[in-house]
Amino acid sequence: MTETAAPKRDKPWLIRTYSGHSSAAASNALYRSNLAKGQTGLSVAFDLPTQTGYDADHPLAKGEVGKVGVPVCSIADMETLFADIPLDKMNTSMTINATAPWLLALYVAVAQKQGVDVSKLQGTVQNDIVKEYLSRGTYIFPPSPSLRLTNDLIAYTLTEIPKWNPTNICSYHLQEAGATPVQEIAFALSTAIAVLDSATEGGPVPKSALPLMVGRLSFFVNAGIRFIEECCKMRAFGEMWTRICRDRYGVTDEKLTRFRYGVQVNSLGLTESQAENNVQRIVLEMLGVALSKNARARAIQLPAWNEALGLPRPWDQQWSLRIQQVMALETDLLEYGDIFDGSHVIQAKVDALIAGAEAEMARIADHGGIVRAVENGYVKRALVKSHAERMAAIERGDIKIVGVNCFTETAPSPLTQGVDGGFMKVDPKAETEQIARLNAFRQTRDDAAVAEAREKLRAAAAEGGSIMEASLTCAHAGVTTGEWAETLRAVFGEYRAPTGVDQILASPTSDLLVRLREQIRSTGDALGRPLRVLIGKPGLDGHSNGAEQIAVRARDVGYEVIYEGIRLTPRAIAQTALEEGVHLIGLSVLSGSHLELVAQVRQELAALGIDNVPIVVGGIIPDDDAALIQSQGIAAVYTPKDADLNRIMAGMLDVVRTANGLEPYAVAA
Repeated sequence: MTETAAPKRDKPWLIRTYSGHSSAAASNALYRSNLAKGQTGLSVAFDLPTQTGYDADHPLAKGEVGKVGVPVCSIADMETLFADIPLDKMNTSMTINATAPWLLALYVAVAQKQGVDVSKLQGTVQNDIVKEYLSRGTYIFPPSPSLRLTNDLIAYTLTEIPKWNPTNICSYHLQEAGATPVQEIAFALSTAIAVLDSATEGGPVPKSALPLMVGRLSFFVNAGIRFIEECCKMRAFGEMWTRICRDRYGVTDEKLTRFRYGVQVNSLGLTESQAENNVQRIVLEMLGVALSKNARARAIQLPAWNEALGLPRPWDQQWSLRIQQVMALETDLLEYGDIFDGSHVIQAKVDALIAGAEAEMARIADHGGIVRAVENGYVKRALVKSHAERMAAIERGDIKIVGVNCFTETAPSPLTQGVDGGFMKVDPKAETEQIARLNAFRQTRDDAAVAEAREKLRAAAAEGGSIMEASLTCAHAGVTTGEWAETLRAVFGEYRAPTGVDQILASPTSDLLVRLREQIRSTGDALGRPLRVLIGKPGLDGHSNGAEQIAVRARDVGYEVIYEGIRLTPRAIAQTALEEGVHLIGLSVLSGSHLELVAQVRQELAALGIDNVPIVVGGIIPDDDAALIQSQGIAAVYTPKDADLNRIMAGMLDVVRTANGLEPYAVAA
């Protein structure tokens, strides 16, 4: 009897876990543990001060240090972060944008101190500043100088680190901000065109190097629960990218034009309610980027089941790691060719997505390209509109979310019954300890060398020199993250992106909505003027999707809304509340810094003598923390399980009425 030869298996994708928290030492221990468990690449999450160019002791960093990633203030932190991890044998992805040249410079400097040949380094910096203006919010400088920083990094890596991906065009956060598959494709590919054009047309990359640049450009996408549609999206992405490379740039080498992408599956769809359901969501979402061989991701990182509750623990991250390993090693997924080739159903959907994306890209071109469409607010308004339509569909029940708007009855989950509530909290001492390390590092520096390096950076920024070369000098001299960004802020200035909420969108018609509009109007009449609410995002949290939806719906139901975008100081929020005479303040915090930031806002209101203005808070807030801040005077807390925006509007109205001596309507009860 003849034995059947075992089928040849494809090599698995890079298996990553997006992680970092508290301190460089704690994150290093987590990385080494995950690598020992079979992770094959690193994906570094930086905290918000690091992403937005502030040192840990800056006033805007208060409460934010180590919360959503690792704080890196200097080369000393970067050395600790990668201690005992040989960088010449590692593939490292760094999710960093506005400060990407700086973090890459620190990484290169550490490699040099390890004695590593820098040309052998492999990995990725996201370095996609365009999407930061639209969704994630960690931009610093205006679009033009920001693209220059992007281009300088690209030019440096093409000659010095040829195996590095210098730009990772990121549509992930666009989907989180509400983008449809068509919008995700169109906005991402329009951004890729803008980057290629700006780098080679008067930029630092010679046109002769354009094919090499095309070959090093990579993408980072999102994969939602509609995994057939997501699979078609990836096939459409690939077809369109090949056409753009061939027809627009004349690059035909298939090795260079391949659509190379990494993925983190959708976090927008992870629920706080019945959070255990997130496990099957994550598995299904992964299928969308793994099933089609010709459109399969090159690297995958999965969120943990409990990310809608708080920071995942090491065990939670291990669970997500094991999901990938089971898929790659136990199934027969990697033994076959593309199972969708020849499917009329799949190709029809791919063709429809391509047609829609090409039409959207034409509209963006009519605006003058993606950068101009960001500056004039077109893209942001489109995302806010799409997200509002999705929220309305959830409220109508057209989109079913198990445990949220259907099948809500549940037994208590044993996964969340432990003393930690099913997730990890960053020790508050992490911030003070990081500040102490920062101050100790400053004492060891040669101040003259620091000043000289910063002057070299300033001159490069002002006179068109290489930002990367100057940043590398700064890294070795001991310049800090805040000092690097401060030097460039003095040359380039700062920027505030359009909010996209300057529109009225149709909300789902309901009896509650009709009553709300009348009740808000009549309450304003009773108080002598229309009801005015301030929606504020204190601190460095740039995830503005929730705040934008609240602002749009509040305006729709009849409130006068003040919303000034992201990254506001508590003092600025309090001052605006005083000047605008608001009836209610709504604070949005998704970075885990709610306790500190809410306390700061209340202190500033008291200092201005308006601490009688009621406050409601929204965000990823554990039940214990919600109870605590409510006991301290916060009127209401809303979390991701509160999916009915009209009920939130009604709750806000009752808060206003109660604060002003009127009987609440209790329609949201």
